[in-house]
Amino acid sequence: MTSAHPRSVRLAAAASALPLLALVGCAAPAATAPGAYDEWDQVLADAKGQTVQLWMYGGDDQGNAYVDDILAPAVAEYGVTLERVPVTDTRDALNRVFTELQAGRSDGTVDLIWVNGDNFRTGREADAWLCGWTDLLPSMANTDPADPLLESDFGTPVDGCEAPWHKAQFTLVYNADTVAEPPTTMAEVLDWAEANPGRFTYPAPPDFTGSVFVREVLASVSGGADEVPAAFSQAAFDELSPALYDRLTGLAPSLWRGGDTYPANEAELGQLFADGQVDMTMTYGPATLTDLVADGTYPAGTTVLPLEDGTVGNASFLGLPVNSDASAGAMVVANVALSVEQQVAKAKPDVWGQFTVLDIDGLDAADRSLFDALPQSPVVPPFDVLSRNAHGELSAEWVPALDEGWRTNVLSR
Repeated sequence: MTSAHPRSVRLAAAASALPLLALVGCAAPAATAPGAYDEWDQVLADAKGQTVQLWMYGGDDQGNAYVDDILAPAVAEYGVTLERVPVTDTRDALNRVFTELQAGRSDGTVDLIWVNGDNFRTGREADAWLCGWTDLLPSMANTDPADPLLESDFGTPVDGCEAPWHKAQFTLVYNADTVAEPPTTMAEVLDWAEANPGRFTYPAPPDFTGSVFVREVLASVSGGADEVPAAFSQAAFDELSPALYDRLTGLAPSLWRGGDTYPANEAELGQLFADGQVDMTMTYGPATLTDLVADGTYPAGTTVLPLEDGTVGNASFLGLPVNSDASAGAMVVANVALSVEQQVAKAKPDVWGQFTVLDIDGLDAADRSLFDALPQSPVVPPFDVLSRNAHGELSAEWVPALDEGWRTNVLSR
């Protein structure tokens, strides 16, 4: 993994200590949008010589390598230098933006953020994102404007405030060498965990993998995803969440280490799976499974567990802070990242294996053939199979409410 720029590391560390919630609701100062462009050629001209700092989760080695070795050289052809700033939590990046906005800085040091969900909503509420710029990107022509995953981000309208990057599908995974009769629904997964004490656990919310697992259990105990309203209301939370927490509290003694402790994140859960301490793991990014099996980290019996009730799918985006001092360069990066060439490269299992946000059926034959020629993973089924019966994300407001409820009802049982 390429080491971060030293200044960037110091900035991330300082930002992470700031209380995000204290800044939410404080609308950004009347910063003049530096990216108010009407012509793409002007964007290209202004981008030359700019350095773009992309703040992103740094715990994914494949993602880091893709940005450093493939995306950065591609944008360099436009005269743009791309620097990756690794963070452990996307809120670190938002905190930095908020701090600089409150200080009245129009020369912000955060130029792009890999973002979605509650962090995107929080940024919109604070007017921290530059909006209305994505239609200017030539590569947007290859996306489907009616794709619901690209129109709304956890229930928050995108409105040109972030550029699509790739799609994700929450996936459960089991070791077929140790699980002879895998469950087929989320309810059966929980039953299986109780029938096999100590062989299952999940990351502790608010980790995003643990958080989505809790939302999947909410859908299951509520009678299906359609029974949970996408828009948050306190009434719906009060009606539906007791059954969720009762089920998870009852499940806890059957978990790894009796539910007295939980993995902090997907990586820790994955290590337990790799060490054979549990028989199942879970991920928002199943593309990583291919390499983990190939290099022997995960057991040869690693198998994706499709659920009849489906799992949640979403998209990730690149957000451009309103006070970036390299907004033209950031737009160029977002456009290149969305190009057919980059989306194909990123989809290769040995690169990053991320699912494209492009409308494959809408591409011309030559471009479509590039995706058709992608090698198939021996572990991960194609996206159309993986996403069968998929359902959308709940609105972002559900996430902190459910996470906090888990902390008070399940963790503190």
